[in-house]
Amino acid sequence: MPQLDTSTWTITIISATLTLLILFQLKFSKFSHPLNPTPKITGALKQDNPWEKKWTKTYLPLSLPLQ
Repeated sequence: MPQLDTSTWTITIISATLTLLILFQLKFSKFSHPLNPTPKITGALKQDNPWEKKWTKTYLPLSLPLQ
């Protein structure tokens, strides 16, 4: 059984890693990021819910007086 020649594995692994690094760099360089991001103000858009306008109480069967 012939032995496997592993002398080219080093250059193959290095070239594959370098190629992947270059491809990822090119992929990420296409994204555009804003220079000065501004925070959104969410507190000014408060809406009243119908259940917040009136006070209600839920009576459970166990909280009713004994008969």
